[in-house]
Formats: sequence, structure tokens, C-alpha cells
Amino acid sequence: MNKQKIVFVALRLVMGFTFLWAFFDKVFGLGFATTADKAWIHGGSPTTGFLSFGVKGPFAEIFHSLAGVAVVDWLFMLGLLFVGLTLIFNKYVKWGCVVGSIMLFLMYLALLLPENNPIVDDHIVYILVLSLVALKNKDLTVT
Repeated sequence: MNKQKIVFVALRLVMGFTFLWAFFDKVFGLGFATTADKAWIHGGSPTTGFLSFGVKGPFAEIFHSLAGVAVVDWLFMLGLLFVGLTLIFNKYVKWGCVVGSIMLFLMYLALLLPENNPIVDDHIVYILVLSLVALKNKDLTVT
């Protein structure tokens, strides 16, 4: 396998781990973004903190209204799990990249306008990374 393939496979795996880690941290409250007492398995809502206190900009009221809604929690968590698993196991990668990009774009909208740059933030960078993974994945199969 050449160096380019190694880098692309690593990129896919790292992005998958990013989504899976967010899932596990929110489910079990591993103490990074989510404390144990706010874990989903302890009755916490994976969306309440961010949607209640983290959003800003022109769409803030819309996102505030979604905080703690059970359907939103489930969709968010299933999305994190799906994207992470598709990228880690290299199955349905294009679908995982589409779902991940939609999730990231919604998070971008929730934070308009970005704090350190009026247009680009890490959500846009991750969307572009997922786009690259989706477009190049057929060339990334380890043989």
C-alpha cells in the first residue's frame, strides 16, 4: 500500500473514531465533553447542553427549541454511531459521510457566525474531510 492510501485510510479511521468517541462519551459520560452524571444512560440528554447554552446566531431560537427533545436526542446519537461505525468498518462509507456532513452542517448553523473566523470553522473542515473520504474511498480498500 502506498503512502497516500495509508494517509487516506488513517483519515477515515480518525474521523470514524471522532464520531464514535462522541457517541460513547455522551452515552457513558466518560468525563470529557460529558460528565458521568449527565450521561445518556443516567437520564441525561445528549443535546440539551449544547442546544440550550452553546448555540448563537440567527438560528439560535430554532435550536433552543430542540434541546432535550427525545427524537432529536435519538437521531443525534444514532447519527454519531452510524457515522463512526461506517468509517471504522469501511462499510456504507458514502452514506456515513453524507449523514456526518449533514450533522456537521447543522452544528455549523447552530454556531453562526464562527467565533475565530467569519466563515470557516472546524465543522466546515470536517465536512470537506468527509467529502474527500467519500470520493476517494473506493481507492482506499486495503489489499
